[in-house]
Amino acid sequence: MKNYFYLLIVVCSAFAKAQTSRAYSNEFLNIGVDAAALGMSNAVVASSNNVNSVYWNPAGLMKMEEQEVSLMHSSYFANIAQYNYGAFAMPIDDVSAFGFSVIRFSVDDILNTTQLIDDQGNINYDRISTFSTADWAFTFSYAREAKLDGFSYGVNAKVIRRVIGEFANSWGFGFDVGLQFKRGDWQVGLMARDITTTYNTWTINEEKFAEISGAVENQNQELPETTEITLPKLQLGLARTFTFHYDHKLTAEVDLNMRFIQTNDIISSSAVSATPALGLEYGFTDLVFVRAGVGNFQNIQQLDGNDSTTFQPNIGIGFKYKGISVDYALTDIGDSSEALYSNVFSVNIDLSVFNR
Repeated sequence: MKNYFYLLIVVCSAFAKAQTSRAYSNEFLNIGVDAAALGMSNAVVASSNNVNSVYWNPAGLMKMEEQEVSLMHSSYFANIAQYNYGAFAMPIDDVSAFGFSVIRFSVDDILNTTQLIDDQGNINYDRISTFSTADWAFTFSYAREAKLDGFSYGVNAKVIRRVIGEFANSWGFGFDVGLQFKRGDWQVGLMARDITTTYNTWTINEEKFAEISGAVENQNQELPETTEITLPKLQLGLARTFTFHYDHKLTAEVDLNMRFIQTNDIISSSAVSATPALGLEYGFTDLVFVRAGVGNFQNIQQLDGNDSTTFQPNIGIGFKYKGISVDYALTDIGDSSEALYSNVFSVNIDLSVFNR
C-alpha cells in the first residue's frame, strides 16, 4: 500500500508540473485553523484529535467520541483581510467518522480606480467604485479505523470557490489523504494535501478586462490563463505526550512540511522543498493550556544580496470547561518573519454538553 501511495504522489507531481502549475496557489488554505494549533505553529498533524482534524488530518476524527463544532475568526494585514472558519464533525459508528468545514478569506471594499480617468484625460472621483474579493473552501471529510490497532486513515474532498468582484471567478476541486498511527505515548501522522493536484478553472469577465486592456502600453493585451493547478504537499509529524503526576501533560510534536517544487523553504531543491515546525502544549488537569511553537523557516535574499533565515514563532493559551474550549494564539512574536503578527481566537464545543 505504501508503494502505491508513494507512486501516486510522484505521478501526480510530474503530471502537474507539465500543466499550468504555481509554486503558491490557493495559499489561503495553508494559513491554518484553530487557535490551539496555530499556537503550536501548526505542528499538529500527528496529534490532531478533534473536530479540527477535518483540516489538519481527517484520520484524527477517529479520536472523537461526540459531535463537535469549531468556530474561528482572525484578521490579517492590519485588519484588511478577514479569515473565518467553521466546522462540524461526528462519529458515525465505532469505526468511522464524518466532518464538514467552511473557510472564507476575504478583503472587502477595495477601491476600483480603473475608470478614474475618462477618455479625455480628466480625473473624475465619482467614477471610483468598490468591490470585494473572497476565497471559499468547502471540505467534506471521512475517516475510518483500520484493522491494525492504533491505525486510522481519512480523506478530504474539497470544493473551492474564488471570486474577484465582477472581474473573475473560479471553481476548484481536490482531495487530501491523511494517516495516523498511535502506539503508547507516541503518535505518527501523515497528511498529503491536493494529492491528485487541485484544479481551479477561472471565468474572466471579458468586458471588464477590455476596460483595462489598453491602460498600460504592452501590458494586459491578452486574457490571463484560466487554469490554475495546485501541486501536492506532504506533511509528516511525530508527537509524544508526557504525563507528570496525572494532572500535568506535555505534548511535543515536530513536523516536516514539504512541497514538490522549489521555494524559499530552508531546505530547497528543484524537486522538493521542506521546512520544519515544532510545537509544544502544556496542559493542567485538562483545564488550562499553554502553547508555543516555531516554524515557517525561510531563506530570504536581502536588498544587499545577502541571504538570511527568517522564522515564525507563535504562542497561545486555552481554557476548557465542561466540553467548551476557548483558545487564543498570537503569531509572529517580535516580527521575526516577514508577516505581521495576528491575534487568533477560536471556540470548540462538544455538543454532548447540551444533553447533560
